[in-house]
Amino acid sequence: QVELVESGGGLVPAGGSLRLSCAASGDIVCTDTMGWYRQAPGKERELVASISRSGRTKYADSVAGRFTISRDVEEGNLYLQMNSLKPEETAVYYCNSGRRVGAIGGVACYYGPDYWGKGTLVTVSS
Repeated sequence: QVELVESGGGLVPAGGSLRLSCAASGDIVCTDTMGWYRQAPGKERELVASISRSGRTKYADSVAGRFTISRDVEEGNLYLQMNSLKPEETAVYYCNSGRRVGAIGGVACYYGPDYWGKGTLVTVSS
């Protein structure tokens, strides 16, 4: 089992920056590609950025060039540096991890739904 806990959200003026963190605990070796999602009021949850265990990254078009995702694979931590924030990016930001399956490093990793954190609120004031 893996637990994800986000931190770093808060209130920031438009054009400002924030750095989100996600701390993973438990069977970290079972985590696969990790990512940040966000859900604004009245909207569907959307992928912001993702990063594989090898460091390959993907970004939503709307954040490319402004946000940077990174991770510490050994420690299980995930980060999102957000610059030039816009009011429309006010949302709850969630940490997500896919699952690896199999016997990995002496740990039994089971198939199942993705791991999710409970989210951290980012509010960008205009």
